[in-house]
Amino acid sequence: MPVTISAVETIQLRIPLDTWAPPPMFAGRPRTHVEALYVKVTCSDGTVGWGECFGSSGTAVIAAFDNWIRFLAVGKDPTDKGLVPTIERLLHGLGRAGIIMHALSGLDIALWDIRGKLEGASVSKLLGGAKRKRVETYASLLQYAGDVEHVKRNTARALERGYRHIKLHERTPEAVAAARSVTGPGIPIKVDTNCAWLPGEADKPVMGMKASDPYWVEEPIWPPEDFESAAKLRKATGVPIAMGENATSPSDFKKMIAAGATDYVQPSIVKIGGITQLFRIATESEKAGVTCVPHAFFFGPGYLATLHCIAAKERDAPLERLFADVAFVTYAKSVPDVNGGVDVPDRPGLGADPEEDLMAKFRV
Repeated sequence: MPVTISAVETIQLRIPLDTWAPPPMFAGRPRTHVEALYVKVTCSDGTVGWGECFGSSGTAVIAAFDNWIRFLAVGKDPTDKGLVPTIERLLHGLGRAGIIMHALSGLDIALWDIRGKLEGASVSKLLGGAKRKRVETYASLLQYAGDVEHVKRNTARALERGYRHIKLHERTPEAVAAARSVTGPGIPIKVDTNCAWLPGEADKPVMGMKASDPYWVEEPIWPPEDFESAAKLRKATGVPIAMGENATSPSDFKKMIAAGATDYVQPSIVKIGGITQLFRIATESEKAGVTCVPHAFFFGPGYLATLHCIAAKERDAPLERLFADVAFVTYAKSVPDVNGGVDVPDRPGLGADPEEDLMAKFRV
């Protein structure tokens, strides 16, 4: 009998984290936990696939599964590459970005995991084969609100733990200079400003950061889809620009490249439509001469899925690693991050399943 999807389950986790500094604010509250949302898809033959949605969407994504997506997926062929696009089209009236796409991202990742397990092949093999067996990781520090002592201390901590790429979530030239004073020359420092400035406000701070030789400045303009203003800033400052974490649809990537707005595109696999869309964006962007360095500020199945995409795509790129002490890190034993790098698993599917017994401790 053909294999079909028999169940789709959402699993919400809140995992305590220590940022070694006062917790940054997110949506008006201190960020004291990693918010995660996993998708478990079970098939009629017992095969289980794992996916991940944007964790901060939380109960809204769960509602999307409970009200629509589960009913459209159960009973269907998990190997049908047209399943997720069909569901997206059926639900297009609910929006083609945001919550629905966050939910479909998790479903898509789980279906790739299932296909790999059914075929006995890793996801990177399904994507055409791994071009690299190991991917470097970069320490993605949380925001310290410009406190240079926190920046210095935690940059040093990342270097001590073997990282050779650093990312800040800061908005001041002084914070970037503080990190550079610790790293010395030669260590790439990426700077995510989280859409800090309106057009016309960004030139001065970005030019101030230029003296510290940032590898890129990420999303300096609000709103993030104002590609024309980003292109002007890129040209005026000569500082490399990165963007794409907050793209409102896959089509945005063609637009930002056509506008000359970016040097690096950063689709987030848990937001943009899963493996299918991320790998397509990476392929098309790199053919156009722009490197894809996906956003990956999470630890679950979306992290492994991003790892496989980086392994299989044309240009090498580092994998983002949220840098904090976290009470439970998925795959810490099965796919460990060692000395600033991760070996790409060649086992079927994503290469590892989440540790369900440990997940139970942090389930909402």
